This record gives sequence, structure tokens and C-alpha cells, in this order.
Amino acid sequence: MRRPRHLSPEERALWDRVAERTTPMEQIPRAPIARSQEKAPPAQRAGIGEFRIGQKSAKEPKHDLLPGVSDRLARAPVNMDHKSFSKMKRGKLSPQAKIDLHGMTLAEAHPELIDFIHRSYTRGFRLVLVITGKGKDRDDGSVIPTRLGVLRHQVPQWLALTPIAPMVLQVTPAHVKHGGQGAYYVYLRRAR
Repeated sequence: MRRPRHLSPEERALWDRVAERTTPMEQIPRAPIARSQEKAPPAQRAGIGEFRIGQKSAKEPKHDLLPGVSDRLARAPVNMDHKSFSKMKRGKLSPQAKIDLHGMTLAEAHPELIDFIHRSYTRGFRLVLVITGKGKDRDDGSVIPTRLGVLRHQVPQWLALTPIAPMVLQVTPAHVKHGGQGAYYVYLRRAR
């Protein structure tokens, strides 16, 4: 255990001079507090009701997590003909070409996708299928979590980037008969 440190005579003299110039807070007169300015009890502040231990919160907590790919694509505006879009989502339109990115790394898949979209666009194809797979559920024990289906999350972002973004009109998850959550329909613009 450490012993308390005592002030030296010089430090004590300095402290006494400082203490002589100060006024204790108890001697400073306080302004009276109006009843309306008093703090409300915690249960009445900002519409918060009483809370008991074990009781569930009435409101869902808001978070800033990025929504999933399928949620973002579902909320994206429809840029194509609504009738064709409806047929496409129900699997009634057949893709004119497809690419399977299963088993590829991000470094391999990105140039393959760019090349495929470019070739399909120059051939005049309108609907193509990009198969990404659903992804493996792997936990490598890293501090940063790895998302399920890295390609599935990355492909829509790549389709919105510059070499191929001007060619793409609409991206949506594929119908179950064309791969479901493991594939995307990519509706291309008309080649000029």
C-alpha cells in the first residue's frame, strides 16, 4: 500500500495563498429555481413510460446496418417496362445467355463478369443470367466477420460500376427455376 504524500512547506504556502483568494461555493447565493424548470422524474421525460425489469421495449431499436442485397434490389426503382419486369421476376422470360461464377475468387470473377456483360451487350442480348451461388457458410475465426456469399453481395455492386453500368438497365434476383437467391437477372439496354 502506498503512503499518502505530504505537502512540502513551499507547496503548503502556495496553497494557502490560493485558498485566501477563493470564495467557498456555499457562500455564493443561488438563484431560485422556478417549478417549470425543475427536471421531470425519469419516467416522464420525453415520452418514456415506466419500465420494469424483464419488460420488453415497445420500439424496435434503430441501427445503421446496411440492408441485405435482396432488400436493396427489391427497393430499387424499376427502370424497364413494368410488364416485362413482372414477367422476368416470375421466371416467364428466358435468359439469352448465362455465366456461372461458382468457385471463382473475386479477382477472377470481376473481369469475367465485365467481359460477359460487354459481349452480351454487343450481341444485342436483353436478358442475361449471372449465377453467383448462395455462398458457403464459413467462419474463419477472424475479428471481421465474413459475409455469406461474397460473390452474391459483390456482383450487384460491380454491375453498378463504370465499365458496364451504362449497359445495365435492371438487376434483380432470379426466379427459383433459374437459381433463386444464388443468381441474378441482368436486363441490358438496347445496343446502339
